[in-house]
Amino acid sequence: MHEANRLLLVDDESGLLDLMRRYLTRLGYEVDAYTNAHAALQRFESQAGYYALVVADLSMPGMSGDELLSQVLALNPRIHILVCSGYQFSKARFPKEVQKQIGFLQKPFLPKMLAEAVEGLMQGPPGSADPS
Repeated sequence: MHEANRLLLVDDESGLLDLMRRYLTRLGYEVDAYTNAHAALQRFESQAGYYALVVADLSMPGMSGDELLSQVLALNPRIHILVCSGYQFSKARFPKEVQKQIGFLQKPFLPKMLAEAVEGLMQGPPGSADPS
């Protein structure tokens, strides 16, 4: 029961999170946005099969982005993930079988760059895209 346009956004920077949510909503995506990784994970746990993509920061208080994304992948190993971070990122921190469905967007970024990264991941079937 996969919703083709449903996204989960997780970033502790509330201003950036709101901008991403509004921009992606205008592009036609249904967006659930959270500044708290624990709350986002609870939402994902209850509806793991309904999301097409998770967009998450790596550096968040309470739960790291790595921990959040590892748990998300455990619940839905075919989910697409877009990591947005100001820090360096390597897909090698994740199991090889899921690396192809993970993209990276370096902060700061322009809205157009976010749209291109999301669309690049969303174009392929779950577990098949690699926009980076």
